[in-house]
Amino acid sequence: MSPDQIQTLFTRRDGSFLCARWGRPIVPVIFGTDDATLATVKGAIEAIVALAGHSMAETDPELGANLMVFFFRDWAELPQVPKLDHMIPGLGPLCERLSAEGANRYRTFRFDETGAIKAVFLFLRMDEHLSDMPAQDLALAQGAEAMLSFADGAFSQISPLARSEGKVILHPDLALLIRAAYHPILPAVARDPGHALRLMARMLPTPDSIAAPDA
Repeated sequence: MSPDQIQTLFTRRDGSFLCARWGRPIVPVIFGTDDATLATVKGAIEAIVALAGHSMAETDPELGANLMVFFFRDWAELPQVPKLDHMIPGLGPLCERLSAEGANRYRTFRFDETGAIKAVFLFLRMDEHLSDMPAQDLALAQGAEAMLSFADGAFSQISPLARSEGKVILHPDLALLIRAAYHPILPAVARDPGHALRLMARMLPTPDSIAAPDA
């Protein structure tokens, strides 16, 4: 992966660059799914957190849970979730816009006072496309995309997943990038596009890949 490719992944629509990682342990909570899928999603998140060398916890002292994943069938369901509009300002109009666009996913970040990630909200409308994906593949892709402040549309040019020996794995380049971004020598937040060079320098030539956990 070239510095330009890395830079593109973190460049916003307004042209600004932001590469931020989690600044606290990750505490996931998943809504709208059965026990088997719940275990699959949590397993995928645990695998990616381990890859990054980051940590998980039982509870977040400020938020309780800080990685919230919602599975649902229609955007109109979300405004009915108690207190969700307190966490997502403008939730009603947002859902109306996403519904009109035919969107099947939405991701939004919250940052702490230093600019590091403190919370991520993942919304997955289970349309025909997402419903056809195996749960472990969907969980692996969404878990990876929640590890860093990837820009909207970052994965239009590269899939977060790949296939190796019949198994679905995290794309090797993405695995290396996530691990590099969590290197302790690098800052938790970078706004200079030149940070892409520092990331590339820490991407090892022989990647470790993550197989999607069994459903």
